[in-house]
Amino acid sequence: MSSAPEPPEGDHAREELADALRQGLGDGVIGSEVARGDLWVRVRPTAWRAAAELCKAELGLDYFCFLSGLDWLDNPALSGEKVWDPDAGPGDGTAGDGDGTPGDGAGAAADAGWATGVAGGASRFQVLARLYSTDRHLGVTLKADLDEADPRVDTWTAVYAGADWHEREAWEMYGFTFDGHPGLRHMYLPGEFEGHPMRKDFPLLAREVKPWPGLVDVEAMPGEDEAAAEEGEG
Repeated sequence: MSSAPEPPEGDHAREELADALRQGLGDGVIGSEVARGDLWVRVRPTAWRAAAELCKAELGLDYFCFLSGLDWLDNPALSGEKVWDPDAGPGDGTAGDGDGTPGDGAGAAADAGWATGVAGGASRFQVLARLYSTDRHLGVTLKADLDEADPRVDTWTAVYAGADWHEREAWEMYGFTFDGHPGLRHMYLPGEFEGHPMRKDFPLLAREVKPWPGLVDVEAMPGEDEAAAEEGEG
């Protein structure tokens, strides 16, 4: 499968885009990172709507790709559905000064026991959105930290109409509120449904009754049996 053509300016163009966001939003930009051939920019929740307006009106990011949420809560009880190495250290790509001050760097998140990836983070919940320039073939992923007790930002629906469906999904699955959205309502779940299934503390009752089949009868890799036997004899 062929991918979109690489912009001739490469990372320089992405740095320029990050600079333009910093100039346009001022201290609304918390941090940015060019990594893995792409650009991530973290903005304050109060600058979320302004970031979308700037991107579309002045920076030529005419295509809205998607919007979704992140829950960085470390919940080993979910290992039946999502498998990771419990002995692994924090993920790479975190940014910031690490002093743990609210809204700055990855220190607060690290102190809470989670790592928040490229461009950092300081809260359990983040909203993220991907925008793209169909002319320059250049994109940016914007994200913002949300308050855990009341996760909310302004809607993007008046800027990018395509955000309507995505915000409804994030409201339903993560419990994020998008102020000014024309109609946050259920799409997948019954109206009386309680809870938000994409949150990591949401109880997966089906797996409490029946274990996840991926955890049953796991065969050892070649050589693992011998290594385990030798370790036991030692």
